[in-house]
Parts: sequence; structure tokens; C-alpha cells
Amino acid sequence: MRFVLANINHETNTFSPIPTPLSSFAIGRPDGKPVAGAEAADAYRGTNTALAAFIDLAEEVKAEISLPVAGTAAPSGLVKDEAFDAMAEAVCDAVRTGCDAAFLDLHGAMVTESHDDGEGELLSRIREIAPDLPIAVALDFHANISPTMVEKATVISGYQTYPHTDTYQTGTRCGRLLLRTLRGEIIPRVVWGRLPMLTHTLCQSPARQPMKDIMGRALEAQKTGLVLDASVFGGFPMADIPYVGLTVLIIAEDNLAVAERLRNDLMGMAWERRADFVFQVEPVAVSIARAKRLKDGPIVLVDHGDNVFSGGTQDVMETVKETLSQGLTDMAVGPIWDPGSVMQMIQAGVGSRVILQLGGKTDIPCLGLKGKPLEVEGKVRRITDGLYKVTCPMDTGLILNHGLSAVLDTGDAEILVCSERMEPYDLGVFRHAGIEPTAKRYLLIKSREHFRAGFEPIARHIVLVSGPGVTSSDYRLFPFKRLPRPIYPLDRDMLL
Repeated sequence: MRFVLANINHETNTFSPIPTPLSSFAIGRPDGKPVAGAEAADAYRGTNTALAAFIDLAEEVKAEISLPVAGTAAPSGLVKDEAFDAMAEAVCDAVRTGCDAAFLDLHGAMVTESHDDGEGELLSRIREIAPDLPIAVALDFHANISPTMVEKATVISGYQTYPHTDTYQTGTRCGRLLLRTLRGEIIPRVVWGRLPMLTHTLCQSPARQPMKDIMGRALEAQKTGLVLDASVFGGFPMADIPYVGLTVLIIAEDNLAVAERLRNDLMGMAWERRADFVFQVEPVAVSIARAKRLKDGPIVLVDHGDNVFSGGTQDVMETVKETLSQGLTDMAVGPIWDPGSVMQMIQAGVGSRVILQLGGKTDIPCLGLKGKPLEVEGKVRRITDGLYKVTCPMDTGLILNHGLSAVLDTGDAEILVCSERMEPYDLGVFRHAGIEPTAKRYLLIKSREHFRAGFEPIARHIVLVSGPGVTSSDYRLFPFKRLPRPIYPLDRDMLL
């Protein structure tokens, strides 16, 4: 057998001012193109990713592997058409040469300049070439499921955790379903539904209510064999497209009535709890003052309004400014995205004192926010290449790349400044730069939920800080125009 495997992964924040060219899917590669072929297989094999699971399954059944593209870009604005077309065509070319099945590690919330539904468009192009090709699709928990995705894929499975620690297991679930289909053991049928709910990502995690026992019921149905597979997608709310919402997707065989009842029950549970999926914001100054009163550390301050893995710019400085103005000390801060400041520190050299106009280089027009750099003075402590291997339960084994980075020591804080945007969720983000996070009283990071994979185990306290930015949890700030209306909570009086 010959299998086509691919990874094309992007969560598109349609409000983000950060563009997404092809090079964003190839950070650190001189040619600006995503990794492919044997090099991609070697890079992903043994990692906690769906693609790694697909590789293992293909090798288990001794299938020939074609891996035309493996590219993951940090969440940002619309994907450039040239980037999408290049990656999609690589997959389509591999399918044209002939194959028995395709295993796709996608996100489910990609929006391009021309397509609201990047994954659906990719699947449609594949179907034009191979109408009957069995296709397995592993999706992120934050996928915005479209009718086209469901129609064009043979099986779809979603992550069941957030932080996403089950990515390999999801690839295995999804891939084994397709292998069983290829052997004629099952004929998978899809039953699905989407709720008009703009859920807050801070309230979505299956590790906590209100999602915990909704996902728990789906897992139980899957485990007991009531259905072949069950996925609940929290959805990605920072996309102004028609497909946003909380989705339940069930894979069944002949027991469609059972699958439909399960779908309806899960959707009913979610709708009854819709108010619990709304995060209540508080002023930044109030959150920081509360953190200042806490005893012992590390105290993890989580600025979720400027979170890279939801499309944030990673250079909004208001939260950093507030911590310094309230007199917090013994802090590790970062990373802050500011390539210019990194070069200034490199040119000055380790041990030199510098004054930086740090961050604030990016305007956010959709929110009416102008970039405001923060002037900071300190000593250049370290310069790094920004590379480290993930050891926490999420993306274990992957090499992350922050680009050239440097640490500024202001006395009150060691601030890590980076050249490439990447959410801090593994302790290696600080440790690779010579900062031991467990030794600090405060850790100020820009994250939302993924930080829990690496930082929650060491945290004495966690304080969520509703800083400004393109990933704000106050959805009233965003100029939504294309959402399906009515939708909760923007239209709070709606009835289902």
C-alpha cells in the first residue's frame, strides 16, 4: 500500500494583524519552505503529534509513505493564498501519483485570503483528483467544523484535551479507524451538529467544568463501543466566519439512531451550560494587585489577551508595565516578540547596559489599539539561538524555535525577548535562556491554557490577567460581521 501523509496546521485569527506567508510554516529553514519527505518523517517520528502516529501506523502495516509537506505556523492572521496553494498542491501532487489512503494532520480553523474554510478547500481539491480515496483527518480541539469537511473526509477525530496532550493518541484513533475501513471491517458514518455558541477558550478545557463531563460522556461512549469515535470541538472563537461554534461529531456504523441521541444529548448539555462557557474579565490592575498579595511562589501571571497560540502579537506591553508600576520583583517575563530589541542587545553584547523601547511595535487596527513600546533599562544577561526540545506532555519531543533571543535583567525582572512568535508552554522557554522558573517569585507569560502543560505543575498560584490584545476574552470588543447570528453570548436572549 501507499499512503499520503501530511501536516498543514494553522489556527487563523481573522482579527490578527500578523500576516501568514509560507515562511511562517517553515521557521528556521533558510529556503522558507516547510519540511517534507524523509526529513519531515525524521523530524516528527517519536513526537507527541498526530503526524507521528500516522507515520507509526503506516510503518506498522508496511505501507510506502509519501510525506509531501509538514508545516505548522503559530496562529496569526489570514494565510496567504500563495502559501496555502503551495502546500495544498504538494498534497494533491502526491495524491495524483496514486495512493491507497491519505492521513491528514490538520487544525480545522485555517482561513486563507480566499477561503473561509482552508481544510474544506484542501479536501475538496483532493476529492477532485481521487473521489473515492479513503481520507483520515485529525483535527485540533479548536476546529471550526464545516459541512465541507464532514462531506469530504472519510473519518474525522479531534483532540479530547486542552492543553492538547493527546495529539498522538488522536492520530492513532483516527488512523486506526481508516485502517479498519481499508480492510473492510467497518463502514464509518458521520453524525454531527453545531451549536450557535461563541465559547470562551478559557472555559473550554475538558479538564474542568463545564466541558469536563460533556467530554467525559463522549469518551465513555467511545470506550464502551456505543460508537466508533466521539469528538467534541470547543471551536475557535476569534474567526469571523460562518462556521464558528461548539461542534459534536460522532463516527458510527449502523447504529445511527444511537449516535444521533448521543449527539443531541451532548449538545443539550452544552447549551444548558452556555452561560458557564463565558469568561468574566477583570481590570489588569486588579489582577496584578491580587497577585501581589499572594504568598510564596512561583506565581504564574497569565496574560491571555495577547496569546500567540490564539493569534496574539506577543508585544502588547500593558501587563508588563502594570507589574513594574505596582512594584513586583523577582520576576521572569516573556517571551516578548521584538526582533529589533534582540538585535540591539546582541550588538551591545552580554554584560552591557542598554535602554530598550521594548515591544509595542504592532498596531491592532480592528480594536483601535496603537502599539506602545515600554522603555526599560538593564543589563544584557544572555543571548541564545531560541531552540529547545519540549519535555512537557504537550508536543513532547518537538524542537521549538523562538529565533535569536536575549535576556534583559532590569533588577526587578529578567525579560526574555525573542525574534519569532511562540507561546510559552514548556519550561524550556526560560531554562534554555539560563532562567530557572522554579526559583522565581513571579512568572509573567503570554498564554491562555497551554501553559498548564508545563507551568501548572510548578505553580503555587495562577492568576489570569485580562490584558489588551487581539485575543481578548471580551468578545464585545471585536467587529464581528460574518458570524452566523444569532449566536451566544453576543445575542444573550436567544433560544435554541
